[in-house]
Amino acid sequence: MELHLLIVDDEALARSRLRTLLSDLHAAHPFTVQEATNAVTAMSVLDREPIDVVLLDIHMPGTDGLGLANHLRTLRRPPVVIFITAYAEHAVQAFDLDAVDYLTKPVRADRLSEALQKAERRLQTQRSQPQPDNSPSEHLIIQDRGRTERVPLAEVLYFKAELKYVTVRTAVRSYILDGSLSDLETRYPNRFMRIHRNALVARQAVRALEKHYDSEEGDGWAVRLQGLDERLSVSRRQLTSVREAIAASR
Repeated sequence: MELHLLIVDDEALARSRLRTLLSDLHAAHPFTVQEATNAVTAMSVLDREPIDVVLLDIHMPGTDGLGLANHLRTLRRPPVVIFITAYAEHAVQAFDLDAVDYLTKPVRADRLSEALQKAERRLQTQRSQPQPDNSPSEHLIIQDRGRTERVPLAEVLYFKAELKYVTVRTAVRSYILDGSLSDLETRYPNRFMRIHRNALVARQAVRALEKHYDSEEGDGWAVRLQGLDERLSVSRRQLTSVREAIAASR
């Protein structure tokens, strides 16, 4: 069985060492391998590539490995997770998330080989079982005050860039997401559209395009979204595409 692997670790040296170990094991475990430095880029890879096994670090900027593993469980065909971390204290949480193995750094070749064998057995079991027709709803994984929140994408009305973070707005509250608008726009092009350099809005939530005065940009246009009183400015650059999107939805 050829495995499609994804290494998720923010440290370049750790990813390089893991690749070296994997190359030594290639005869016993044929594989392809890709890399990601955080949860956002990992999900971008998973959206476009078939991944069997995720070799996942825990301590990373933004959404940590535990949060990402929790999100992976919601996918229709979740990959097998092997945690690879410098810390041993998260093992119980890792196995609660159905990880197939938990390796501590520095990783030994024999332990990595054993973990890959476990992953192959898990995958064989999964593939022998019928897959459900209904896929679970997509969610964002957000770290909020020490907790991991799962926010359904269907509830998100807009994303707005604020300094180094992105505000995620639903009808009832706001969240802070560590990521970029460009990544979100790439991952969900059919669900969200760009209206400004600092904002994406849910296509289905747009109710009107109205004339609007902005203290910084002067006279212009703004969209009104279902469930919100505030209006979001539309840049001149995006005005034509926003008009076309609204017209197409009617």
